[in-house]
Amino acid sequence: MNPTRRTVLIAAGAAALTPALPAQAAPRAAAATPPYASYWYPDSLPAGSPGPGITWRSLKSWRAADDPDLAFNAASIPLAARFTPTPANTTARSGQARVQALVSFGPTSANPSQGSATADYYALTHWAYIDELVFWGGSAGEGLILAPNAPIVDAAHRHGVPVLGNIFLPPVAYGGQLQWTRDLVQKDAAGHYPLAAQLVAVAAAYGFDGWFVNAETSGGNTALGTAMLGFLKELKALAAARGQRVTWYDAMTVNGTVSWQGALNSQNQAFFQAADDMFVDFRWSAATLAASGTKADQLGRSRYELWAGVDVESNGSGTSVNWDAIVPTGKPHLTSIGFYRPEWTRNHLPADQRAPEDFHAADDRFWTGRSLDPSRPDASDPWRAPAVSVADRSTVTSVPFASVFNTGHGLRWYEEGAVTSDAPWNHLGLQDRLPSRRWAVRTTGERPAVSFDFADAWRGGSSVLVAGELDQPAVVDLYATRLPVGVNTVVELTYRSESGDVNVELAVATAEPSAPGATPPYTYLAVNPVDKGGRVRSVNGWQTVTVPLTGLSGTVRALGIRLTANEGPVRWRLGGVAVRDTVTAPAAPAGARVTAANGGDLRLAWTAAPGAVRHYTLHRLLPDGTRRFLGATGQRAYFGTGQRPEQGETAARFELRAVGELYNASTPVTVTHPW
Repeated sequence: MNPTRRTVLIAAGAAALTPALPAQAAPRAAAATPPYASYWYPDSLPAGSPGPGITWRSLKSWRAADDPDLAFNAASIPLAARFTPTPANTTARSGQARVQALVSFGPTSANPSQGSATADYYALTHWAYIDELVFWGGSAGEGLILAPNAPIVDAAHRHGVPVLGNIFLPPVAYGGQLQWTRDLVQKDAAGHYPLAAQLVAVAAAYGFDGWFVNAETSGGNTALGTAMLGFLKELKALAAARGQRVTWYDAMTVNGTVSWQGALNSQNQAFFQAADDMFVDFRWSAATLAASGTKADQLGRSRYELWAGVDVESNGSGTSVNWDAIVPTGKPHLTSIGFYRPEWTRNHLPADQRAPEDFHAADDRFWTGRSLDPSRPDASDPWRAPAVSVADRSTVTSVPFASVFNTGHGLRWYEEGAVTSDAPWNHLGLQDRLPSRRWAVRTTGERPAVSFDFADAWRGGSSVLVAGELDQPAVVDLYATRLPVGVNTVVELTYRSESGDVNVELAVATAEPSAPGATPPYTYLAVNPVDKGGRVRSVNGWQTVTVPLTGLSGTVRALGIRLTANEGPVRWRLGGVAVRDTVTAPAAPAGARVTAANGGDLRLAWTAAPGAVRHYTLHRLLPDGTRRFLGATGQRAYFGTGQRPEQGETAARFELRAVGELYNASTPVTVTHPW
């Protein structure tokens, strides 16, 4: 799965430059190889040779200083704090069941570090319902310990979700060797577990949040079980000191054998006590979950630190689940939910029906439910979607805040409404903080369809499309927020109409709804497309209107839009929203250089710009003076493939910019690569 060669690179990374730096030649001796997500064996390697595209590595010998791909794989976004607004419906609860997701985003080997040139990707967006993400994977023939790649960690962190790497000691039937388990729990001369320290060092260097430990290789004994428990305790202690966490999978028992319990009991209690939480195997029943919750209470632990495994790999939202055993509607929740492989929402689609719209339709069905509106769930839906039981969360707490509704993949790349690359792409690290309630629509008339759409965008790859008759005014909830209102606070909306005639109003609430499921107490402010004092800007058919929050004070707690059709049917797009007081341009990065080159494949690196940076963008400056978008990334390194000389060109010129929260860019810095 090497990144596709293209003259146009897309958001599979980002480039590097430095102001007024002299041209820097690529070091011809160094090959520019694609960077991939990292994976290891604990210590000893398999017999024989690795297959094509696979690199066998020992975690014990890993050192950050020797890691050639660390700059591509290290996350750039810290874990954001999140809050819980008043729930969108009367059945969702806060402080009870939570959701863990075990997701395989790609293969163990050859999983690109910074996205790739396809829109066919599991672009997870329903972070508001997730409390822990596990980067699932590993195999006996490739490697057993997986570090999540940076785009996934950055997207999750932006939404307040911790991400765990995966330690998979596979069953013997899948090539597991007991020696690998012994390697993991080996002690040094001082009686410590050196690989526990290594795991914590990897997570710290890469910027993710801890480890999921899944020991499923049979053949062990009590001595091995005792060693595993000691290892787990030391891993947890070291991890906690670095703000990391550890989850245990219900497989190995205290006597060292593998016997999936489907419960918290005497066979795995010690491991649960040594970890932050535990994934309860799919063999659970209503009785064993009830007993597990009671045992957790008796141990002084939260019952919601138990993830009841729900295997959705084969049937997704069609899976039959005894929901009342986990999240009963009329009583307190029994445990939390552990989804195994929710990327079914992409994988079940035929290859010719994996357009982004098809994926998001299935994904919305999975997370929101059949009604596709968390404010009014369908009580007759046999699939009890997370939005029905779990209160959503938000991280929108400070000004400035902006979103262009970028989902992290697209069919093209847009800048101010113009296509600047026609190559499909994915890069979750470029995903915006997205609306958590998709889509809560409040109307007394016919409900319009609301969705992410990829046929047009203001920036990035997607916009919000509202389509329907709109026979009555419709309010679309966008964001639950905690944004302070100052004397100069304004909201900017960027939108365009494709058909129909629509009156647009900004919906702003400075108080919570009166009860769960109630409409936020919105004030409606006119969004006047007629220029008043420079508050309207039109570019490429999109209008950006600045709306002062005159007369409002305190804290903005909800943002939405109210659309009233003067003539229908309506197709109306929202391309961006921003809340700001002032506009400050980001500083430029520095020290840009080509670190390796192989024909048209380049590795670039730079020094981070000081201050807050959303991401970096890379363009190629062509001989005719036009700019071609190549890619973007949150990291300080970029891999570009398939560059070729233009006619008469002796050197390629690249421009790098830092992009701020409001999508305003720094001055460009340039680097030159001679052909």
